[in-house]
This record gives sequence, structure tokens and C-alpha cells, in this order.
Amino acid sequence: MAAERPEKPARPTKDRARAAKAPARLAAKVTHDGPERIQKLLARAGVGSRREIEGWMEAGRLTVNGLAVTPGQKATVEDRFELDGKRLEVSGASEVLRRVLIYNKPEGEVNTRKDPEGRPTVFDRLPRLKEHRWISIGRLDINTTGLVLFTTDGELANRLMHPSNQIDREYAVRIFGEVDDAMIERLLQGVLLEDGMAKFTDLSPAGGSGMNRWFHVTLLEGRNREVRRLWESQGVRVSRLKRVRYGPVFLPSRLTVGKWEELDQKAVDSLSRSVGLDSVDIPQKTPDEKASHDRQRRKSPGRSGKKTPGNKWAVSDTRPARVDSRASKADRTGRKTSRS
Repeated sequence: MAAERPEKPARPTKDRARAAKAPARLAAKVTHDGPERIQKLLARAGVGSRREIEGWMEAGRLTVNGLAVTPGQKATVEDRFELDGKRLEVSGASEVLRRVLIYNKPEGEVNTRKDPEGRPTVFDRLPRLKEHRWISIGRLDINTTGLVLFTTDGELANRLMHPSNQIDREYAVRIFGEVDDAMIERLLQGVLLEDGMAKFTDLSPAGGSGMNRWFHVTLLEGRNREVRRLWESQGVRVSRLKRVRYGPVFLPSRLTVGKWEELDQKAVDSLSRSVGLDSVDIPQKTPDEKASHDRQRRKSPGRSGKKTPGNKWAVSDTRPARVDSRASKADRTGRKTSRS
């Protein structure tokens, strides 16, 4: 009897061949079951940023199972968390939900969740979430406009804000006063402020003339009013300030003041990689959620505390060419300024 020949493997279909070549994506859900540090767990649940949560712990406002929290303490989503006696919902921390919004902040809004003075906040216009909440990635003061990032993932927010990750922030700034070559050099080398040394990692002219000129500046940290304080240390005044980039995310020109939009999977993955986090699939919205968010996004912006001028001080959201530190004074500052 002739030996049986092995059957030939089935020829792969186009769909199978395409699937074999495609890079494998991570699972849509990344779960956390074991005990972990409380501030990390609560941040992932969207309760607040790690810095906020640590402040609650130090003030004795946060309890776990009825007991005060101790430094370094760990817990799970099965434990009972209370802030000022009110129970916190932490079930969302059992899995990572990573969504990211970009928002074009107008002048006159405060970068806080609730304002005791009743002023409008950056959270007022954001889409509502059922089991999570938006966490602001960095802050802008009431007079600063432009890009603010929000996420539902506390770990992503923490890494993007932490100084050790060296995430750069870029601003368009209008200066009132005379700016010369020596001043620019000092700002790039470092200036001693009341809270330590500070400097711009990049500084480029971006238009204007005379005593009112625009620059693009970049920082690797987000200390309170740092851009303004650096310029003021040189005897000039910041008359307009707008953030145009945070890490790899630029403020798109299509996004008008007071409007928000959600980043797609590719953009969220890029932002995650910039701080060493693996990709997590963005959950699909239900038809009702999509319709609700579309309605909110189309709403005309409400009135803020201050009226934002039209385009008379708008600047490009693209990065200008970097200035060589050895460039001449004429190249760096344009025509010679004169006092009015």
C-alpha cells in the first residue's frame, strides 16, 4: 500500500495573508486587579490627578475603609474610599480608559474644576462622562489662552506633567518692551527666579515690530506663570500669551476659541509613546453618546469673564524656524526697535 502523502496546507486567503502581515494591536482592555498605591489607583479612576490626591492624603481628607491613609499605602478597587466623608466611585480603575481631548481655552476661564468666585472654568464646556471624569494635563492661568489637554487616564496625565519626562510646552508670546540679543541669550542660559533657576529651551522671533513683538518659546516644565515671570525678570511685559503645543500635540488652526475635539487612536498612541506607555484601544461611543457629544461640540462658545479680541493678535500655530544662537542681532530681533 502506497504511503499516504501529507495534505498540502490550504492556500491562505487574501484576508488571512493581510492579517498575518498586520502588526498585532494590544487588547482593547488593560485590567488591574492587585493592590497598588492609592494615588495611582484613584488617578486612573479619574478622581483627580496624583498631585491632588497626595494633597488630600496629607490633609487627612482621604480615608480607606474608614481609616486615615498612610504614606505608601496600597489598596484595590474593592476597598471603600471616602473624601471628606463622601464615598468615591472607583470601579472605573479596574481597567484603563484612555481618551484625550484638546481644548482651545479662551481668556477669562480658570483652569480648575470649581471656582469659589463663580468664574467660568475650562471644564464647563467639556462632554459629560458617566463613570470617569476629565483630568486637566497642566494648567493655564486665567489670562493665558490656547491648548489644554484633558484625559480620562490618570497615569497618562501624571507622566505628561512630571518634570522627569521632559515634555516640552511651546507658547506664542507677545512682548511689550525692547528685546535685544543679550536678553535673549540670558533667557536661554537661565535666570534665577524666586523658586529657582528657569530658562527657555528654545526662543524664536514670530513677527511684529517696534515695541510689540511676537516670539515662540519652549519650556520643559510647567511652573506657575513661568513664561511671564521669565520675561518680566528682564524688564519687559507679556501682553498676550497662548500655548500652541504640548509634547507632540499641536493646537490645530481649525479649532476655534472655546471649542474642543477628541484625539483619534493614532494621536493618542503617539502621546502615550512619548511617555513610555503602551497603546490602549479607545472605546467606541454608543450612538447616543456620539449624538450628545456632537451637539455639545457644535454649541457656540459661551461668554467668558473677558472678551477675547478677534484676529488682531492671532498668530500661527506652526513652529517657526529655530534661531541659531550665533546669529547676528539683525537676524534675531529684526529691525532695530525704538521707544514710543
